[in-house]
Amino acid sequence: MHSKPPSVLVFSGLDPSGGAGIQADIETLASHGCHACPIVTNLTVQDTVDIKVSSNVDVNLIIKQAECISADSDIAAIKIGLLGNTKLILELSSFIQNLAGVPVILDPILASGNGSSLVDSDTVRAMINYLLPYVHFLTPNHLEAQTLASVLGCQSTSYKDIAEVLLAQQCEYVLITGGHENSAEITNVLFHADKPAEQYQWQRLPGEYHGTGCTLSSSIAGLVAQGHVPLSAVHQAQEFTWSSLKKAYSIGQGQYIPNRFFWAHTDRDNKL
Repeated sequence: MHSKPPSVLVFSGLDPSGGAGIQADIETLASHGCHACPIVTNLTVQDTVDIKVSSNVDVNLIIKQAECISADSDIAAIKIGLLGNTKLILELSSFIQNLAGVPVILDPILASGNGSSLVDSDTVRAMINYLLPYVHFLTPNHLEAQTLASVLGCQSTSYKDIAEVLLAQQCEYVLITGGHENSAEITNVLFHADKPAEQYQWQRLPGEYHGTGCTLSSSIAGLVAQGHVPLSAVHQAQEFTWSSLKKAYSIGQGQYIPNRFFWAHTDRDNKL
């Protein structure tokens, strides 16, 4: 019998286009040799262009699923994506506290790729007050980071200023990504209290991509679950994400879908 892969508990929305959300998480974790335990937090009507309808799943059902799985399996990491309301955040915070020591990776999804808001201001504030203190890796893009920091009174656009405010909420690492910036290269910066920031630069690829943040945060979760130390996990996750974008494909009229199994296709092509 083969040794069991590490299990990662995933809370995320369902994107029927398969580009983002729970499918992106499952594909990414599978590519890292992990077993995803997926719990859907939100149902959507969306395509590769934008979200048309968003509907939250019953909070009690979500928590019952999480309690059932965690009682049965050893959870190596928790990855969190779209959380649609305050009640879910409060219940999830209590659940996480009962799994002390399990790394938590939060991708704070606040809007769709085209800017449509997915959460209200109360939900954002609840995320800051009740979830950030238990987060090991926070992975917002610059716009999301600004929104979170503004709730805490920070109006600066500086990565450093924003990160200091978010780290003060007791989350351990903050990785702010710069994919939304108008620049020739993408600059991502990792912040950790009392340590120098780590800056990473990546070639900006042409086109727009669906599920980049999901891929990055799930890759960090998978690598951490496999035992990688934080800096190694963050760097390798960015490499994985960039490679998946380089091999991305189109299924519709909007954004490209990251190819999270690019390595398998490369091996297959080399063998032919």
